[in-house]
Amino acid sequence: MTSRATPDSTAVRVALWRALHLEVDTPPHVLCDPIGLELAAPDADWRQRPDMDPKQTSSHRAAIVARARFVEDLVTAAAEWGVEQYVILGAGLDTYAQRRPESAARLRVFEVDKPGAQEWKRRRLAETGHGTSGELRFVPVDFEAGESWWQKVSAAGFDAQRPAVVASTGVSMYLSKEANMAALRSLAALAPGSTLAMTFQLPQELVDAQDRPAREAALNGASASGTPFISFFAPAEMLEMACQAGFAEAEHVSGAELNERYFADRTDGLRMSSGEDFLIATT
Repeated sequence: MTSRATPDSTAVRVALWRALHLEVDTPPHVLCDPIGLELAAPDADWRQRPDMDPKQTSSHRAAIVARARFVEDLVTAAAEWGVEQYVILGAGLDTYAQRRPESAARLRVFEVDKPGAQEWKRRRLAETGHGTSGELRFVPVDFEAGESWWQKVSAAGFDAQRPAVVASTGVSMYLSKEANMAALRSLAALAPGSTLAMTFQLPQELVDAQDRPAREAALNGASASGTPFISFFAPAEMLEMACQAGFAEAEHVSGAELNERYFADRTDGLRMSSGEDFLIATT
């Protein structure tokens, strides 16, 4: 059975938070993404949804735009060094190829997601007049059926002999530690000069005290929706896993570092919540 042609609710929420950043947060904006809202086409009262409350969700909204901006900065820098491949695992409503056509033109972009979600997204891109560039490759993968994203992306034109940037944000917490380790081992086999940008969830005791109530609410909400968080990693553990998997170098980038990079000079108090950090691993 194939997936229904609908987007994941989490992917829609991320797109709406990115749009809300433009509407309610003062400039300069960390990320400018109005296209995700066009694709999602929510009901007219979407701003009244409890999960869109500007004040209650500000730290989550900030985290979403900061992690997207961080990955895009990384991709832009890699393209300047000559990297020509960008793989987005769990692409959702990502709009990099539409928003950054001049940068995307230098890259072959592979969006990996569930078949139904990709069918829906391709249709919405056509309906909204955005279309797809020749270098954007949709890679539908039925993970529930055990399909290999690696085989699928190779069939879509990915050159395993050339370096790439691979982004995996908001995915690791839904996988077992064993599955995360298996994914790291496969990614460590990328060509030399490749980079993995992967987010991971911290254990509750490593989350800043002021963020723990909201974090607990998020965990409860995820469990209630049938998509519980099952894996949490201390930074040292994640770095050790990357090294054991075979990466040449591994770096931990904390939420505090992203706050300093993207929110330090703001006057509106916008800051991202703690609890999700980055692993940057290179081959």
